[in-house]
Amino acid sequence: MRRNFSIFLLASFLAGCATKELPPTVNLPPSPKLFPADALITQRGVLTVRGRQFTLNGYIAKSATGGLRLIMTENFGGVLADVLVKPDGRVFVLQAKPPFREAWVERFIAADLKCVLAAGMETDCPVRMLSPTHFVITRRQYELDLRTVEVKPGFQPTEMFAPARGGKP
Repeated sequence: MRRNFSIFLLASFLAGCATKELPPTVNLPPSPKLFPADALITQRGVLTVRGRQFTLNGYIAKSATGGLRLIMTENFGGVLADVLVKPDGRVFVLQAKPPFREAWVERFIAADLKCVLAAGMETDCPVRMLSPTHFVITRRQYELDLRTVEVKPGFQPTEMFAPARGGKP
C-alpha cells in the first residue's frame, strides 16, 4: 500500500499542473492611426509606485494643430495634473497637485502622453500595446496600466491648447 502511494505521489509531481497557458504579450509600438487627429479621449489607469496602486482618470483633447492637453483626475474628480504638449514637443505644466510634483509631471506624465498619443514625438517609449485600447508603460519608478474607455472624434476648441494659466515651457 505504501509503495502504491509513493508511486502515485511521484507520478503527480512528474505530471505537473494542468493550467491554461496565457498567450504571450505582443509588444507593438503605438500607431498614429489608433487615435484620430482631432478627438476627445477618455482613459482610465492604474499607477503602481513602490507596490502601492492608484486609480486615475485622464481626459485628453487631441488636436492636429494644437497638440495634446491632458487633465488627470482622481476618482472623486479632483484634478491632479493638467499638462499641455504642443505639436513641437514643448511641455507646459498648467497644474500639478500632490502626490505629483511639477517636475515629475513634466518628465514622466508628458513623456507617457507623447508615447501613447503622439507616435514619433518621444524617443524613450517603454510602452507595450496589449490591444488597441490597452497599454502598459513600465519605467524604473512606476508602472502604468492604461485603458482607453472612449474616443470622440471631432474638432477641439483652440482655447484648450493655449498655455493660459501660467504654465512654463
